[in-house]
Amino acid sequence: MTSSAQEQTKHLSKMDSTTAAPPPTPSAQPNSQLASSAASADTLSRLLHRLPPTLFLPTRRSTPATPFPLISLSDPNLQDLLFSASSQRGYFQLTNHNIPSQLATSAELESVSLFDLPKDKKESYFPKNWPLGFEGDEDGNGESFWLDAECSTVSTELVLASLRELTRALEKVGLEVIQMLSNGAGFENPLKEDPARSCSLLCLHGGLDRNDDKPGLSGGSYPYIVGLQYQIRCQKYSLLTDSGWVTVLPQVDSIMVTVGDIAQVWSNGKLKKVRGRPMACLGDCQNSRCISMSLLVTLPSESTVCPLLPKVIIDGINANEDEIREDEEQDNIHSICKTGRRFGSFPFDGYAWRVYHGPLLFKDPLDKYRI
Repeated sequence: MTSSAQEQTKHLSKMDSTTAAPPPTPSAQPNSQLASSAASADTLSRLLHRLPPTLFLPTRRSTPATPFPLISLSDPNLQDLLFSASSQRGYFQLTNHNIPSQLATSAELESVSLFDLPKDKKESYFPKNWPLGFEGDEDGNGESFWLDAECSTVSTELVLASLRELTRALEKVGLEVIQMLSNGAGFENPLKEDPARSCSLLCLHGGLDRNDDKPGLSGGSYPYIVGLQYQIRCQKYSLLTDSGWVTVLPQVDSIMVTVGDIAQVWSNGKLKKVRGRPMACLGDCQNSRCISMSLLVTLPSESTVCPLLPKVIIDGINANEDEIREDEEQDNIHSICKTGRRFGSFPFDGYAWRVYHGPLLFKDPLDKYRI
């Protein structure tokens, strides 16, 4: 190595020795960590002492229940109370009815026996004949039985007397509610003179507890006038209202009533609605499986749905609903606008098919028929 290279090497070594940081003192490093840990512990201790002494951390998220109108069937202002709750919320609960709790409990036991059947018997005893029949657990949320008002089955082994009796009792209450809502909203009840213009569907749904507070969305949906469900035990439900999802906690032994899309159209938008049936908050169940029994008072498939407006005057001439419907079929938009109609007429069967097979969480299917 040349002398100049040796001098350069000595110069670099000298620079490194003057700029390099001294190694940490072994005795000082543990003391620094202990001081930092002690400071963190003091800070955490001060925060914990600020917490209320009765504070408990929840094991899972719980959605608070929305105030739920409680109405007695013996109230002298019953009609006004029903219309107020239906026009503001679209749901309420009824007390002082004549349905015994033993009947609802017996009907639930019969429902449990259906869900305990092997899958092949469920399918053979309740074959699919839309909207009736058995719906399997395809999305992981549970199974459903859709029954008519007689709880018909092809099986000669099953005895569903309590389910049939509960269906008839809830249907009777539902028809009374529809009459009072029509009086309050000012439209003529088409079921008053001809009860055959209505039909009822009983939906039995069994969902597994997922240890959360979200509604189970399986089991399909169906258009209805009013929906009724006997509240056997303390259980939260989620309702999809015109304002969004709400969580309610009906009173035990009350009847939870929801106003449906058909009633909203009949009232020309005066009544709020609940889309679909009530959904049990599965994580709120006391057992591993939640079973709900929802009765839907609805229409025959061949029906036509339209606003049931009182008599109005069109261009100085008295017109009834039949004349207004004829105007609509002739696309006489000018006359329709004068009646103040918010919905057009539409066939029930096609609408019911879309509601049943369409996703509940997406666009309101009634939006297509708004004027």
